[in-house]
Amino acid sequence: MNKQELEGKWNQVKGAVKQKYGEWFDNDEALIEGKFDEVVGKLQEKSGKTREAIEKEIRDWKSE
Repeated sequence: MNKQELEGKWNQVKGAVKQKYGEWFDNDEALIEGKFDEVVGKLQEKSGKTREAIEKEIRDWKSE
């Protein structure tokens, strides 16, 4: 397992925790952040790219 795969798995766990927090405390912002972290983590794990590179691609895609 390489560094990006490990970081991707960590972001997925972190995202799941934020989502659960958001559900428990009715915090929509935490819920959304958790979903985003989870998606970025999965993309990191599959693509081997850094979080920063993935976030840049998403920002670029959104601005098109």
